[in-house]
Order: sequence, then structure tokens, then C-alpha cells
Amino acid sequence: MKRALLFLSACSLLLTPRLTSAQTLGGFNYSTDGSTVTITGYTGSGGAVTIPDTIEDHPVTSLGPFAFYQCPNLAAVTLPGSLTSIGDSAFANCTNLTNVTIPGSVTNLGSYAFESCSGLSEVAIPGSVGSVGTNTFCYCTGLKAVTVCEGVTSIRNSAFAYCPRLTHVTIPNSVTNIGWGAFAHCASLTDLVIPGSVNHLEGEAFMYCASLTSVTIPGGIGNLGSSAFEYCVNLTNVTISDGVTGIGQSAFYWCSNLTSVAIPGSVATIGPWAFICCTSLTEAALTNGLTYIAYGAFVACPSLTHITIPGTVTNVGYGAFASCDSLMVIEVDSTNPVYCSVQGVMFDKNRTTLIGYPGGRVGSYRIPDSVTNIGADAFSSSTNLTGVMIPSSVTHVGYRAFGGCSGLANVTIPASVSSIGGRAFLACDSLTSVFFQGDAPNADPDIFDWTPAPIPLSHATVYYLPGTTGWGATFGGRPSVLWNPVVQTSLPTFGVGASGFGFDITGTTNIPIVVEACSDLAGSAWVPLLTSALTGGSLFFSDPDWTDHPARLYRIRAP
Repeated sequence: MKRALLFLSACSLLLTPRLTSAQTLGGFNYSTDGSTVTITGYTGSGGAVTIPDTIEDHPVTSLGPFAFYQCPNLAAVTLPGSLTSIGDSAFANCTNLTNVTIPGSVTNLGSYAFESCSGLSEVAIPGSVGSVGTNTFCYCTGLKAVTVCEGVTSIRNSAFAYCPRLTHVTIPNSVTNIGWGAFAHCASLTDLVIPGSVNHLEGEAFMYCASLTSVTIPGGIGNLGSSAFEYCVNLTNVTISDGVTGIGQSAFYWCSNLTSVAIPGSVATIGPWAFICCTSLTEAALTNGLTYIAYGAFVACPSLTHITIPGTVTNVGYGAFASCDSLMVIEVDSTNPVYCSVQGVMFDKNRTTLIGYPGGRVGSYRIPDSVTNIGADAFSSSTNLTGVMIPSSVTHVGYRAFGGCSGLANVTIPASVSSIGGRAFLACDSLTSVFFQGDAPNADPDIFDWTPAPIPLSHATVYYLPGTTGWGATFGGRPSVLWNPVVQTSLPTFGVGASGFGFDITGTTNIPIVVEACSDLAGSAWVPLLTSALTGGSLFFSDPDWTDHPARLYRIRAP
């Protein structure tokens, strides 16, 4: 039994780890493992602080997490040449720290290490540091210049974000990765060269860099991250190098001074809203090799007048060129196997789906008889469109097809239409009348307005014909009314009177009508003589000029 106890005691000695001592010296809290020292805290008076090379004859190699966190009196710090690691948040919120030199011995620069050190004006990252950590210098509001030395390979997420006075940054050829939001909200950054070594440029990397005027995207990055240059409002020149394969979602969102962009043949995809609200963009040169233009890719580019779709493009998302108020022509290369253009309007190859109408055109448009489907966003935000003639071949009106067509006053839907997508006539501010020639189609409840709409924006009234079915008191949230004007031929007012040839018209109260006349059904055009409403359910019409024509024929139609 005694021998067994001695054996267990020996085992206990072998398994017990070496303890690390925690001590204080000259205001520094530190711990040691017997061979190196880690500074774990600071209780000194601040000012200019020099961290010793050694403590207890052991080299100081690390500054632990939060070691100098929120030391408002710390003005300058000298780091020892023995230091290899600066831990997470080591100097975070040291708002009066104005000077720090990171020695070339440091290999680890932790996340948030100098976050909110608003007194720092410049910093150099030695090449020994493999990567600049996440948020390492974010919110350093006084930082004006950054030098990243050769040897650093990665600038991680938000490393220098929200440094509004940063004007200059040097990025060496050793850097291969620029992380998410690395320089976001650096509003004064004007001097930037992205080296060709960078093969990964993540989203929001330079978002809100409002002073940036020119940038070259190196070909090695592959896909440009989403929102990479969003709200770079003074960016006027962008060079996208051959080798870039994709432009991410909102990559150049609201680059309002960008005037032109050339997309090289290596780019296969342009993401959603990639160039949305590039209000000065007059030219976007697309090249063979491009296969996909996502929905809204060039939406709200009011200076764009012409766009050519290359022959290699096989997928164009809905509303890719919506709200382009000056766009007059959407041209499709004749070799394209999927799409075509007819007089500057974009269709599928068979001309059965109308895909995009150039929003800069003024006046009315007659949709070709081959069309069966009006695509999503096809006429979206064509503010100068005043009228549209929909043929009886059309069976479907797509999502938001006429959304934002603020100049459209009335529209007639043929009996062939069996379905209408949501928000098809949303924000058509001038639309007062929609005339349906057939039964009520299947339709979403929000074809005229947002649903639910606390304050209805649409003023449209829906009119339907006698003998059609499926109608109720409302349609799509708007009142629906029977449109039934009838010429009363049996009344004594019918015929020649003191004011000319005339007749009474009766029908549902206040329905709008147009009375037209022609001289010959075979050849002459119908001429509108009266546009009015059946106030009180009736109206007397007379034509004082009827004797000026060899024959006179009349008809009533919807406006």
C-alpha cells in the first residue's frame, strides 16, 4: 500500500504543468513562463512610455490582449526589439497616443490593436507582420498616412475603416488580400495604388472613399467584391484590367462622377446594381466574353444614351437598364443567340417577350403583334412614355412592367391578357384610367400600389365591359366600374338639330369617353371630336361640321 502511494505521488509531479507567475514592475503587469515575458496590463502615469527589452532577464516578447486598453494619458510608446506579438485591443481607445513605432521583430498584429487611437497621425507596418488584423486601426480618426511594408500579405477586414483623415496609403506588391471594408469610410483617401499582386479584393473594401478619383482594378483579383467602391462619389476614372472575371453586387453603387467604363472580355458577370445611380455615366462598353448582366445592373444611370449587348450574353436580368432617363437605344449584337433588338427595343430572339424599352424615348409605343409576354420591368421608370398600345397577342404583363411610368395617363388591356404581375403599374402618378376588354385576369393585389398601403398612391379607376366576368367593386385595390356607353337612337334628340347632327349618350355615371368620326371606313382615319365624361350618366353630343363631309361615321371609345 505504501509503495502504491509513492507511485501515485510521482505521477502527480510528472503531470503538473509549469505555472506562469503574474507580477508588476514599474507600472507594467506581466507574466512569465520562465523564458519569455508577456505584458498583461499597465498601471503607470502615462506620457511617453518605454517598454523594456527584458524583465527578470527574460525578453519581453508579447503584449497581451487589452494590455494598454483605454489609457487616456498614454502619449507615446517605444516598443522593444524583442517584441513579436501585439495582442488584440492592446492599445485600443488610447485616444492621446500620438506616436508608435512597430519594430521589425513583430510577426503578429492583433485585431483592434490600435482601434480608436484618434491621436495617431501616421503608422508603418513592418514586413515581418504577415497580416494586418481585423479592425486593427479602425476609427483612428487622426491617421493621415499609412505605409504597409514589403512582406505583409493581407490587410484584413476593416483594418483601416473609418479613418476619415487618411489621405495616403502605400500597399506593397507582397499584399495578396484586401479584406472586407479594409479602407471603408476613409473619406479623404486620394492616393491609392492597388498592386498587381492582389488576388482577392473583398466587398466594401473602399466604400465611402469620397475623395478617391482614380483606381485600377488588377486582373488577378478574379471577382471584384460587392460594394467595393460604393459611394465613391468623386471617382471619375476606373480601369478594369483584363483578367477580372466578375463585378460584384453594387460594386460601383452611386459613383456619381464616373463618366465611362470599359468592361474587358475576361469579365463574365456583372452583378446586381453594379453601376446603380452612376448618374454621370455616358458610356458602358461591354465586350464579347460577358455572359450575364444581373437585374438592375445599370439602373438609374440617367446620362447613359446607348448600350450594346454583346453576342455572348445569354442572361439579362429584369430591369438591367431601368430608370435610364436618356437611354434611346438598346442594341443587341446580331450574333446573339438569345436576344435581339427591334428599333432599339430589346426582345428575346423569337420576339415573343419584350425585355427592355429604352427609358429616354418620348411619346407612345405600339408593341409588336408577335409579343405574348411583357417582361418584368420592361418599361420600368420610362417617365416620358405617354401611351402604349398592347396587342391582342399579349397574355401576360410582368412584375413592375410599367412601374414608375409617370407620364402614362391611361392604358387598355386586351381580352387576351390572363395574368398581371405585382406592382405592374406602381407609381404611375398620372394614370387615371385602365380599360379591360375581357374577363378579370389573375393579378396580385398590389398591381397599382404597395400592399398594405397606409396612404394609397394610385388614382386609377378600372373599367370593364358588359358581358365580362370576374369583376367586383375593386380590382387590385382600385375601384372597378362598368364601362357601358350607349348611343340613344330612339330619342328625338337623335339626328339633325339646330347645332348639327347629334345624339344622346348614356351609361354609368362619370365614365370617360371619346367620340370619334371618319368619312370612310375603308381608308380615312378616325378623328377625335370630343373627350368627356358622362356626368350624371348622360351626355348630348353634336357635330356642327357634319355637312362638310360627303359621309360621316361615328364611334365611341375609351380614352
